Amino acid sequence: MVARQPASNVRDDARGRARGVRAETPPADYWRRWDDIPEQIGGARPQFEDRQAATPAPTSAPAVPASVIVDAVACAATASGTATPAPEGAPAAGGAASAAAAQGDEPLLRPTDSPYRILIVEDDRSQALFAQSVLHGAGMHAQVEMSAAAVPQSIADYRPDLILMDLHMPDLDGIRLTTLIRQHPQHQLLPIVFLTGDPDPERQFEVLDSGADDFLNKPIRPRHLIAAVSNRIRRARQQAQLAVGEDSARSNPETGLPTRAHLMHMLGGVLGRADAGILFIEIASALGLRERYGYAAFERLMTQAGHRLARAGVPFPLARLNDNSFLLLAEGLDAAAQHQLAVEMRRQLSAQAFEIREGESVHLRCAIGVATLEHGFGEAGSALEAAERTALQARLDLDGVRMHVPSDAPDDAHLELVDGQLELAYQPIVAVAGGDTAQYQVLLRLRRPDGTLLQAGQVIPAAEAAGRIADLDQQVLDHALGLLQHYQHATPPLRLFVSQSPRTLAREAFADWLEQSLAQRGVAGTALVIDVRLDDALIHTVTLQQFCKRMMASGVQFCLSQFEPSEENNALLSQLPLGFVRMHSRYAAAHADPALRDALRDAINLAHRHGLLIIGQQIEDAQAAAAMWMGGVDLIQGNLVQSVGKELDFDFHSAVL
Repeated sequence: MVARQPASNVRDDARGRARGVRAETPPADYWRRWDDIPEQIGGARPQFEDRQAATPAPTSAPAVPASVIVDAVACAATASGTATPAPEGAPAAGGAASAAAAQGDEPLLRPTDSPYRILIVEDDRSQALFAQSVLHGAGMHAQVEMSAAAVPQSIADYRPDLILMDLHMPDLDGIRLTTLIRQHPQHQLLPIVFLTGDPDPERQFEVLDSGADDFLNKPIRPRHLIAAVSNRIRRARQQAQLAVGEDSARSNPETGLPTRAHLMHMLGGVLGRADAGILFIEIASALGLRERYGYAAFERLMTQAGHRLARAGVPFPLARLNDNSFLLLAEGLDAAAQHQLAVEMRRQLSAQAFEIREGESVHLRCAIGVATLEHGFGEAGSALEAAERTALQARLDLDGVRMHVPSDAPDDAHLELVDGQLELAYQPIVAVAGGDTAQYQVLLRLRRPDGTLLQAGQVIPAAEAAGRIADLDQQVLDHALGLLQHYQHATPPLRLFVSQSPRTLAREAFADWLEQSLAQRGVAGTALVIDVRLDDALIHTVTLQQFCKRMMASGVQFCLSQFEPSEENNALLSQLPLGFVRMHSRYAAAHADPALRDALRDAINLAHRHGLLIIGQQIEDAQAAAAMWMGGVDLIQGNLVQSVGKELDFDFHSAVL
């Protein structure tokens, strides 16, 4: 380690890293860029569109910060996972509302989480390109119309959620155009936002008086533009949803199945009933199927499986929980009938093969855990955990179905490993070019009554087997939040990386608790990084996406740990809203293996194109650190920096590689 360098060197341009400035706090719905992407043909990244001649954009167009621009690779990967056809008779997304929109005579009702669509009316091509790039970067779809006279037809064809309007245009100014738009009854509630460099305050009054909803001044920061546009669209969509009832909030518009949140709400209302139960259905060999056929084909397969299971379980509601599991809520059936329903659903799932692609099909198998609701579950999450654990046990049964049996005395061997006092440890994560944040990874340690100190690798499997993983995760995270609260005014500011299980993150009650804890303690969400292992993320991608949607609004960040490149692993970089990637520990030996060193450099370059910061771990000597530095990592951790300890006492000011 050598003397600290100026903080300006944190973004070392001389090493040609493709990273963007990350100083600004993302807007509240920044996560939408990972939720869905604009509707496209073939999944390509949205391109600059207008209804005039498609001439190349001038090179002098205003630069857009990389923090709000999605990499083309990310867009394509996300598109491959979301643009799935509706299989086996599934209802088309949008239903009657989409049909009405096709007629062009009714307001368009879109799902509240589908990509936002903005019509940019601007005669200056460079200004239009700037706005479109910013909106595309935030996961929205934007089309440009450079002729004011053609706007009415563009509205009819494109059906935008919002119009972003310039004030001064040669053939028809924005005020007159807004007046014309408002003359159409179906466009009375269409949000219109002006973006102009006109400084005259009287002009602003005229704009609003003409029927516009907002007035933004040029130049505008990308974050401000994204927030202003998304807030208007979100409110407009919510109003439209309320106008037609709440059905759209209860079912997934892509599949027609109930949403996970709606089914969990229903589950909470029937707890304690002897004639009700839940079936946790886990599709077997999910990871192998995904690796063999790819993300998009796997998603289509799971959608088809969901529809077949839903038909087999009629009339009971079934929802998809995560990538390879489903939950069915049965009412009016005793325990024996619930078991028989599970057996029949499993039989129907595997009775007929699913076509993956032309000439290739696959039979799916599943394990089902059944939990009747008379067992005194305190909340829906507890019932779900019991059914999931039972499904794991059902894998060992010949018929693949097992009934949950409550036990007053859980597995003593597992509980013995979990019983003890938490003694968390910490290891610093240091920026190779210096930084202004004290960053530590929180490492789980547990002291047993006999004095033995257990590592995380011993405690976590035991906690999962004993059904205590959620309690353990919450204890660790609560301790971390306490530290962040204590050091919230410290210099340098503190950031903690805390590992959590996807099974914990899937619990609605856990997300509620975390949001409340951050608010009550006054802790900034950006000080917390939730660490998820690559193997878990591959299996529970849907669960993680749902959790991230909630927590990104609080500023919480995410790290993908033990990363190594592959086609499926690389796709996660765009499917999850990550801020950090921790490379697999085997890359610490890259200095002695040229092939491993090349693979490390390629993986780092890919992650940097996604705007992510890379952590090299288990760095034990100077040669390993040098290889990481040459490969382009941003941060390192390991005994070369400092060994694991019980104190947060590392001197980040004077430590730099």
